[in-house]
Amino acid sequence: MAIKTIINAAGRSVPLEINGQPVIPFKGVGKHRPEGGKYSPPIPTCSDYPDDGNKVVISLEEALRKCGLRDGMTISTHHHLRDGDLVSNKVFELASSMGVKDLVWFPSASFPCNDLIIKYLDDGTINRIEGSMNGPLGRYVSEGKMKGTAILRSHGGRVQAIQDGEVKIDIAVLAAPTTDSYGNAKGTGGTSACGVLGYAKADSMYANKVIVVTDNLIDFPCFPMEIEGNYVDYVVVVDKIGIPEKIVSGTTQITKSPDRMLIAELTATFLEKSGILKNGVTMQAGAGGTSLAIAVFVHQILKNKGWKSKFGFGGSTKYMVKMLEEGQMEFILDAQAFDLDAVRSIENNPNHIPYPVFNAYNYHSKGNLTSLMDIMILGATEVDLNFNGNVVTHSDGYLLHGIGGWQNCLHARNVILPIPLFRDRIPVIVDEVTTLCGPGELIDVIITERGIAINPLRQDLIDSVKGSGLPLKTLKELKDETEKICGKPQKPQFEEDIVAAIKWVDGTIIDVVRKIKSC
Repeated sequence: MAIKTIINAAGRSVPLEINGQPVIPFKGVGKHRPEGGKYSPPIPTCSDYPDDGNKVVISLEEALRKCGLRDGMTISTHHHLRDGDLVSNKVFELASSMGVKDLVWFPSASFPCNDLIIKYLDDGTINRIEGSMNGPLGRYVSEGKMKGTAILRSHGGRVQAIQDGEVKIDIAVLAAPTTDSYGNAKGTGGTSACGVLGYAKADSMYANKVIVVTDNLIDFPCFPMEIEGNYVDYVVVVDKIGIPEKIVSGTTQITKSPDRMLIAELTATFLEKSGILKNGVTMQAGAGGTSLAIAVFVHQILKNKGWKSKFGFGGSTKYMVKMLEEGQMEFILDAQAFDLDAVRSIENNPNHIPYPVFNAYNYHSKGNLTSLMDIMILGATEVDLNFNGNVVTHSDGYLLHGIGGWQNCLHARNVILPIPLFRDRIPVIVDEVTTLCGPGELIDVIITERGIAINPLRQDLIDSVKGSGLPLKTLKELKDETEKICGKPQKPQFEEDIVAAIKWVDGTIIDVVRKIKSC
């Protein structure tokens, strides 16, 4: 039976139903206004919990049984343990051994360590993933092997879906580096410290049942608590929740590529000459090699000018921490630590503040941190001539990345994409993005090693750098230059089957990913 589709406001053909549930097509930026109340889980009663506050049970399997694990449930996990996570896979290993089928996995993100999940997709334990899919997981989905349809959301879109009741979490399994027997938990302390638990807050508050898994049980109270024990049903103590050297990297490195370094230098120069970088600036940058180089250049400009950033929003790195410690940044608000220096800073510096995406990126909150940001540095796998951006697929059509906070960050005052013109001789600037993740009206500047393209909608920025000597070009000029070097790539071939849907920040469907056509 053919799936009914409609052309949404972005000009993309999207379904009216996914996984048996009706969905709303993208209506345009700021056009969809949700109505009604926020979803609420069942009301608990303290009389059902131990009077002494001790919620520790003997094993994760016992906790899952007590939560009533059964076919078709939605299980959520978070990704603060990154590639060192030893908890998420264990949940589905136990579910498989218990004979449970058709689960929905709702992670805040996945990592290479989660490739083992393919086994549980194959044996029917998991029906589908509603979260990011990288590497082999993404390839598995792109080839149409997953039973259900994947749904990809931004970090903020994930919170929005939880609050809407679009996703009803039956059991949240939340790994925590430090916990007390009541369930209060934090991201610091112990041998598996990850810094913060910013992605787990919504899960803890809205899930029907919450299990906290730790390898560092301490006396009550665990403070400062990021997960509050009054939302927690069971606590499980295990030998190890994560592999420390894979949780965060102690060797996050600035790019060594001359082209990427040139992009970073051009970006910093643009920020200074345009007047965007100023005293009191607010900013966010990622942890990639180019972003780290930009942070170093920006730090030096702030230092030379005697300026100070009001705050930076993390994912935090040692380079952001250095700004804080040397006085060029007043505060770091942080949802995720990317290296060991950041973990240390969160634990010791009162101006380095855990700040969950529940507050920062959520479309359903009364305000949004990203709209307070002057500078937003982002990446992309593709950008097209209309400034539209793609972050989930490459030009070959395969799902290889999650959205992360990328879509949410597009609501900042100045969104800047420092990107190379090509990767592995594949052009990054194309006629039309393979998968639309963010509308071009929200992307302001593209900075490459061969020039800077400013969105024509930002006449103010164009005027601000007139006569600056910066290499200003159009996207068309940059695209033509790239194709002279690399040639024009062939477009991927797709079948009609939809394997994944891309949600916009308001919960509407902005695009879909179709099954890769077999050779």
